[in-house]
Amino acid sequence: MVENNGLKETENVEKGGEGSEDFAKLYQDSIVSIKEGQVLKGRILSINAKDVLVDIGYKSEGIIPISEFSDPESIKVGDEIDVYLESKEDDNGMVVLSKQKAERAVGWETVISKYGEGDTVEGKVSKKVKGGFMVNIGVEAFLPASLAGSKTFSNLNQLMGQVFPFKIVKINKARRNIVVSRKDAMIQQREEDRKKLFETLQKGSIVSGIVRNITDFGAFVEIEGGIIGLLHITDMSWGRISHPSEVLAIGDKIEVVVLDFDANTSRISLGLKQKTQNPWESVETKYPVGSKVKGTVVNLVPYGAFVELEKGVEGLLHISELSWTKKYTNPNELLAIGDRIEVQVLDTDKQNKKISLGLKQLESNPWLEVEKKYSVGQKVKGKVRNLTDYGAFVELEDGIDGLVHVSDISWTKRIGHPKDVFKKGEKIEAVVLAVDAANRRISLGIKQLTADPWDDIAAKFPPETLVQGRVTKVANFGLFIEIDKDLEGLAHISEIPLGEGESLETKFKVGDELKARVIKVDSLQHKIALSLK
Repeated sequence: MVENNGLKETENVEKGGEGSEDFAKLYQDSIVSIKEGQVLKGRILSINAKDVLVDIGYKSEGIIPISEFSDPESIKVGDEIDVYLESKEDDNGMVVLSKQKAERAVGWETVISKYGEGDTVEGKVSKKVKGGFMVNIGVEAFLPASLAGSKTFSNLNQLMGQVFPFKIVKINKARRNIVVSRKDAMIQQREEDRKKLFETLQKGSIVSGIVRNITDFGAFVEIEGGIIGLLHITDMSWGRISHPSEVLAIGDKIEVVVLDFDANTSRISLGLKQKTQNPWESVETKYPVGSKVKGTVVNLVPYGAFVELEKGVEGLLHISELSWTKKYTNPNELLAIGDRIEVQVLDTDKQNKKISLGLKQLESNPWLEVEKKYSVGQKVKGKVRNLTDYGAFVELEDGIDGLVHVSDISWTKRIGHPKDVFKKGEKIEAVVLAVDAANRRISLGIKQLTADPWDDIAAKFPPETLVQGRVTKVANFGLFIEIDKDLEGLAHISEIPLGEGESLETKFKVGDELKARVIKVDSLQHKIALSLK
């Protein structure tokens, strides 16, 4: 750089002083070497309120507005600075210079020499422009609003003046444009944090987290490093909960246990109940078989009631264990959710987390006295309590029923349904056929009130006897024919003459009067075989 004033140099050349020819040549060379658009070194000659006069070794000095200096008070005469040559001469014959353009030019070269697309660079959001922001990364770069990643800011304007890492997404060297993304830098940082977290993560370790979302099946918890893990509803409490919101709320800060994780899928399973001891570990000693305990009914199902003995420990009170005598069709006939009841422990299974409970065991078993009270062959009286397809239940005393099977109603009559013979509430007499106290069963019979008539029937209707009868039922295998009061015989289809194209259904109907021949009477099976041939 030529340090003397440009005007003085011109005067020396014009006067033809000592060495003027050599100096003139150097001067001309310096003028030729300076080109518009270059970044040059300049020395500050003077400073005033509006401008800064700078010598760049050219024939005239250059002026730079004081506004281009970010900190005017920090500069002084003699300081060497970078300047951008916009024009060698303006209308006043002055060199047009720019400090800011020099900074941009130098910054551009520095940035593109150090960074490329995909690299991360730190920058400061300097101003808001249409469609986004300008970011100073050593040179101004454009940050589109869509890539600002302002999830943590309620307003985009809050980004102003903030320093963040940015990812360079595009460099246009021809236009000297750089586009950056805070969003991509955040994603990259999260990915790096995720990798670091999974490298240090261990099963069974306790980590801190914040509940970010709650669903019907669990809660999503953000743990250290911004990684989201699932806390399933079954891992929230050893006790019964119907919805995660009973235990947690969004925003809760909690400590959880890492149950399992997969770095490849970024899945983490978390547990809350695992921070405390599993209550099932001590159930066998705490609830021994035969012990009486108190609990709360927490759920009712058709087959029984679940009783909570303590948080995390429930036992099943099966419907068959509610009463020795009464038949419940649903436990809600006796119990309701929230009832506090006393029960007896019938069995414990720690491995499968099951406890069987009983309610009737708190009372004496009336069936233990049944065998003493009712003996086989004894005649008893009772009230028809219920009728089913297979028989009638007769109440002998409060809670003690006996069953009259449909086959024990009549010696001879074919009974289609017990309701054809009995009415609910009707008082009847019966004979005790069997007593099974262990299974709480008493078998009764009505036909046994009279002697078995089949020996007399066999004598009355020997083989080859011709009988007159009435069709009571037409089946595809034969005809049922009543040959005496409440006495039927069966004529098998093989014993019925049929013409070509005829069938039992087309040839016979209920009520038809027929003559038949007795083939055989089976006294043991209580059957009569007939023939129409």
